[in-house]
Amino acid sequence: MGTPFCDLCIKKARKTPNLDLLHGVRQMRTGWADGPEFVTQCPIRPGGSYTYKFTIQGQEGTLWWHAHSSWLRATVYGALIVHPKEGSPYPFSKQPKRETAILLGEWWNANPIDVVREATRTGGAPNVSDAYTVNGQPGDLYNCSSQDTVIVPIDSGETNLLRVVNSALNQPLFFTVANHKLTVVGADASYVKPFTTSVLMLGPGQTTDVLISGDQTPSRYYMAARAYQSAQNAPFDNTTTTAILEYNSSACAAKNCSSNKPIMPPLPAYNDTATVTNFTTSFKSADKTLVPTDIDESLFFTIGLGLNPCPSNFNKSSQCQGPNGTRFTASMNNVSFVLPSNFSLLQAHHQRIQGVFTTDFPANPPRKFDYTGNVSRSLFQPVTGTKLYNLKYGSRVQIVLQDTSIVTPENHPIHLHGYDFYIIAQGFGNYNPRTDPSKFNLVDPPLRNTVAVPVNGWAVIRFVADNPGVWLMHCHLDVHITWGLATAFLVENGAGELQSIESPPEDLPLC
Repeated sequence: MGTPFCDLCIKKARKTPNLDLLHGVRQMRTGWADGPEFVTQCPIRPGGSYTYKFTIQGQEGTLWWHAHSSWLRATVYGALIVHPKEGSPYPFSKQPKRETAILLGEWWNANPIDVVREATRTGGAPNVSDAYTVNGQPGDLYNCSSQDTVIVPIDSGETNLLRVVNSALNQPLFFTVANHKLTVVGADASYVKPFTTSVLMLGPGQTTDVLISGDQTPSRYYMAARAYQSAQNAPFDNTTTTAILEYNSSACAAKNCSSNKPIMPPLPAYNDTATVTNFTTSFKSADKTLVPTDIDESLFFTIGLGLNPCPSNFNKSSQCQGPNGTRFTASMNNVSFVLPSNFSLLQAHHQRIQGVFTTDFPANPPRKFDYTGNVSRSLFQPVTGTKLYNLKYGSRVQIVLQDTSIVTPENHPIHLHGYDFYIIAQGFGNYNPRTDPSKFNLVDPPLRNTVAVPVNGWAVIRFVADNPGVWLMHCHLDVHITWGLATAFLVENGAGELQSIESPPEDLPLC
């Protein structure tokens, strides 16, 4: 695989807020280039600039970059593609003739920053989006954009590579192409054993590479995406975005295909968890895996929403618009994560600045309960804090991620910065430490950086803590990280320079 060095300069316009980026890049020893504000850097000041320097090693496929400040990533994102080493083919039986990045997005008719600020003020859920997009365009099922629908070309008989990214802010999405099968060959910049499907489901933050063949009657076919909504009784954007797969063959030209109405594919129901499960459990690593077996750190993290009572000095009607006059919150292991504001966590760790964070994030939930059953309201209110979990360099880590039915169960896309991890098992209900390990796949589990934890279920991941620094783990539904569904790992330096984080760059932004 290629190991390119990247030097990316981000320069801020005078009035634009912070820009951070680089989703899924492993950032070996270069945590200063990871991006999330107040975690690995302070925000880039208006008019300032910061050069992100990093080496991509051992990754090949589709990653992406996006803002990591408030809700800026609603419109600030793009694909980051790692090709095979020059002169090397793809490990596919058919080499693609062309490649197309398909970035699924989410659009508000209002400023997304205003949307989240209003939700923060009221304590209620934010307004849902007004449209979904493909490569920035909603498609011709919306009244505003019929002239700007994205066209994806294909020729009869050729095989093309689609690099699909869910860049949406808050919504897992189904994706399909009318009358065409999709052969999945990669995910999160790792190759997988090929499998064929008619529909994808990607949580925000996830990428999936698929091969598509021009084996249908030359015509025009819709590519379509719509919401997968697992949370019960929660409002969501129930619209459908489209692009058009258009054949460029002479046969199509003779029939004047460009004037044909595209063929529409069937899409799963918005709550079709069975289809989601069938898809997500089909992933297997294509390469030899080195799954950690002798575990040093066995962790159990509950994830979910919560409700805070209305503070006595708040106006209940305008500032506590959550259920029954409350304010929404979210947590891992009953800790709602709070970002610092004067230093980044990595800076505080590197410079040994006291009082910025603690390392007492709990390895297990403070209280055991029926996680997916009827939960006592006494568990609805988490504690707040900037609590990190400390890992020694080289630790072999296992984490059980357990969804909860506090407020409502939901499919949570959990992303870990600075690492890929093996997803060795998933299931529904409460994780059973006695019986569920029999389901572990230690032979060919998929290697990902974002795992979709099943609604009312659990997932188990493993990795080796071989990348020193401070690494955020969070739900990639941005409304949830806004409410505190996150934590961070502090991974200690190992022995010597090659097991230690590099010194901070001279142009690192200051708070």
